[in-house]
Amino acid sequence: MIDITQLKENLDLYKKRLSLKGYDGDLDDILSRNEAKNTIQVKLDDLKNAKNVLSKEIGMLAQKSESVEEHKKKSDLLSNEIEVLQKDFDKLKKGLDKDLLSIPNIPDEDVPEGSDESANLEIEKVIYKQVESELDHVEIGELLQLLDIEKANKISGSRFVVLKGKLAKLQRALIKFMLDEAESNGYEEYYVPYIVNAQSLLGTGQLPKFEDDQFKVGDGKYLIPTAEVPLTNLYQNQSLDVNSVPIKMTAHTPCFRSEAGSYGKDTRGMIRQHQFEKIELVKFVSADKSEEALNELVGHASNILDKLELSYRKVVLCTGDLGFSSAKTIDLEVWLPSQKCFREISSCSNFRDFQSRRMNTKVRNGSMKSYPHTLNGSALAVGRTLLAILENYFENGVGVHIPKVLGGYLDFDLIEIKK
Repeated sequence: MIDITQLKENLDLYKKRLSLKGYDGDLDDILSRNEAKNTIQVKLDDLKNAKNVLSKEIGMLAQKSESVEEHKKKSDLLSNEIEVLQKDFDKLKKGLDKDLLSIPNIPDEDVPEGSDESANLEIEKVIYKQVESELDHVEIGELLQLLDIEKANKISGSRFVVLKGKLAKLQRALIKFMLDEAESNGYEEYYVPYIVNAQSLLGTGQLPKFEDDQFKVGDGKYLIPTAEVPLTNLYQNQSLDVNSVPIKMTAHTPCFRSEAGSYGKDTRGMIRQHQFEKIELVKFVSADKSEEALNELVGHASNILDKLELSYRKVVLCTGDLGFSSAKTIDLEVWLPSQKCFREISSCSNFRDFQSRRMNTKVRNGSMKSYPHTLNGSALAVGRTLLAILENYFENGVGVHIPKVLGGYLDFDLIEIKK
């Protein structure tokens, strides 16, 4: 959630920067309604104080056996006035809160301007080998007879996959390898619930805007779209001691996304699925360490690609391609030979204090309190890493070679084509 005081003091800046994200809400109206809410709040406080004073006077008169009828009439009038004002206040606050929660995070000043991904800015490219292939990961998986889209469709529908044998073991090895990498970089591993409540999704920014993208399981609960949600919300409504920051967490979880509005896009294979595995990195840091923390996060994710010797590039997302909660995002895109292009495999985002305000998470330093900055990124999306290995390490007529760095995690170095 944005800071409404900052919005009031920098209204023109917010209008300009938020418009670059496609936001077209009426900020003037929001500020006007906020002032009206504050005015009612002052009146309510005054009336409640007056009623408290009157209640004390009634008590004192009653002890003296003096008449209290006139005071009770005044008290009743105050109660009626408070009730009417409270209803006005609650209605105004509910609508205002809804609109405030629908305002995206303001993009950082150094985020490139643009309306879509064509304006994203490449900042680095790392090439190991950049082969091209006529076979994609689905065809390779079928040659190996270890990837089955048809059976996944039969038991679950579209956008699911079944892996077996050495391919399933390769996925498990990648998960262990990525978690070990995270631990070596100081992230503490967590096991977290795969089902969360609406408040948790609201805290990280998936609700209310992205309700249609979530899998709802009933009773106000949802399947997690990423481990970011449970990990970040571990500190919901908490005041952290300044010495506990920075906090670095990681978790492996399945992720569930309905992919609403994306039908017809990347429907083949494992690029865009309803269920996939991911290793998530989450940080809480002080505001002055925020930019440094983002660069470090990108480094931790890209180091995995370096060790796997997969070609990739780093891209700063433009304002129009930036996520709702993010102030700045750097994507890692891995080379996919069958598509002859780089595709996203990790998004590393700095949310500044946007999420901590929504979650009411603060850092306490003596008598001072402030909002920490939160960051997260994939290290990496396991399914996309798997398919990148299938395509980049495939040898026609032989099979898929295993990256050397995974040698300690598997008892084979080749997944052979079935004859």
